[in-house]
Amino acid sequence: MLSRLSTVKAKLTALVALSIVVMLAALPILSWVLHRQMLDEVDDRVVDANKSFLAELDDDLADLRLAARVLALDEGTRNAVVARDAVKARAMAQTFLSIYPDLDVLLFDSHGLVAAVGCDAPPDRLSTLGTDPSLAAGKFHGVLAHGCETGKDAPPAMVLSETIAGADGGVTVVCMPLDDAYVQNTAVKLGVGVALARSEMGIAKSPNFPAGDVAQQTLRGEPKLSNFGDRTWALARFDVPELTGISVVTALDVTDVQWIIRKNLAFALLVLLFAAGVSVAFGSSIASLMSRALGRVNVALKKLALQEYVHVDAIRTGDELDDLAAGFNKMVDGLIERDKLKTTMGKYMTASVMDRLLSGKVQLGGETLTVTILFSDIRSFTTISEKMNAQELVGLLNEYFTEMVGIVMDGNGVVDKYIGDAIMAVFGAPVPKPDDAKNAVIAAVRMRQGLRVLNQRLAARGVPELRTGIGIHTGEVVAGNIGSERRMEYTVIGDAVNLASRLESSTKDLGVHVLISEDTWKLVKDVVVTRPVKEITVKGRKQPVMTYEVLGVTGEPLVEEIPKATD
Repeated sequence: MLSRLSTVKAKLTALVALSIVVMLAALPILSWVLHRQMLDEVDDRVVDANKSFLAELDDDLADLRLAARVLALDEGTRNAVVARDAVKARAMAQTFLSIYPDLDVLLFDSHGLVAAVGCDAPPDRLSTLGTDPSLAAGKFHGVLAHGCETGKDAPPAMVLSETIAGADGGVTVVCMPLDDAYVQNTAVKLGVGVALARSEMGIAKSPNFPAGDVAQQTLRGEPKLSNFGDRTWALARFDVPELTGISVVTALDVTDVQWIIRKNLAFALLVLLFAAGVSVAFGSSIASLMSRALGRVNVALKKLALQEYVHVDAIRTGDELDDLAAGFNKMVDGLIERDKLKTTMGKYMTASVMDRLLSGKVQLGGETLTVTILFSDIRSFTTISEKMNAQELVGLLNEYFTEMVGIVMDGNGVVDKYIGDAIMAVFGAPVPKPDDAKNAVIAAVRMRQGLRVLNQRLAARGVPELRTGIGIHTGEVVAGNIGSERRMEYTVIGDAVNLASRLESSTKDLGVHVLISEDTWKLVKDVVVTRPVKEITVKGRKQPVMTYEVLGVTGEPLVEEIPKATD
């Protein structure tokens, strides 16, 4: 016996040591995980930069289109071009450049260049642009290798041309140079280094972009970590459809992130080494105590993990092992009884009600609770059912109940019962919550939205659409086990339940979809959009009830209009 116990003790000690080795071996994995997390973060930043760059480019192109179109349609521009008045034409173009200072503007007529503003190239070079058939047609939209400058060293530019109405061959050409200034402005907005490249050549880059050949240091599509001097950069290159033949390169400095990762790994190593020493010393001291118990419950514990409930064979030793075996056997007996009880009760009630009953907190004679009751009923269901066989009808109801009940349960509601094609749901039993009324009304809105989606599926199958009415009321009820000694169910009863049912019935007469009482409205008026309907007198109550129609949830679009419920 002592030999076997010593063997268990040795194994436990070895297990402690092995766990330490595993922890130390996990350091490279941890390092790889942190590195991948950094790459994923970089990838997300690259994607965000891509989206942000496209958004900025769209804004710039919108400005470019607006300037070209407004200038082309302006009467002063037309008169200046027709008269070939260069001074007046430049004045007109200068007006727009005061708003968009980064743009270049050229005005042509059928004879050639009339005026140019913002362009440094000689007039004879600019005149060659007017001979381009696509520009002269006033329909050009794209990238020119040297923009409006036409010089050999001039940067590319986004160019748009617009025909000047009423001018013989008149054309407005607007250029947005893709130079260092443009890239620097974009980099400031995106918070990363930015460069533009064509094939193997860099075109322009921001001051915070690392030195080196842009095209050679970047992989297309995925981020790549590269070292430039003492800094580490994450570079990514992507193409933009509007910039034909030009790629955008982003650069994110990740040096500090790498340093933090290395520091955390070093700290983790120190902690693991310290924990290893403590674990070996402490593990060896308790291994002898644990080995005596492990031998007795080992087999039974493995079977218990497989949900095979077996007792530990008792060994009369007169020490703590007897208590361990007895306690384990009692636990197994309790699990067996609890599983039987849960299996049986689960067939008759929801999980929340079952857990409440098993906890012993539900009074068998009933308790008074303030709850919110929701009734939902399908209109004209008899007419629909007459056109279906039994199998189709059951399938339709199951599909409808699946959609609606899922919404109720997501809102912390309990489906109390099904009454034919109607649903009775309770919010607040057996455990009341402060937001029961809000959850019920929001659930009703979601049910209306879910019904629209369901009706779209039904329409695709040629099934008539379903129309429902929903009534909601908040009030006191008696909640508990109701029935006979042989058959009971947990439910709620009281005037509040009857009133909720009457409100649901009244939706048809009032021509609304979701009708709530004033008691409920006072609790939810700040979170849902409603309109007062009218005071109604329901059967069994002397006092009239003010009612409200629920139109939607505050801050969300109103529920789309669904055909009114009619019989």
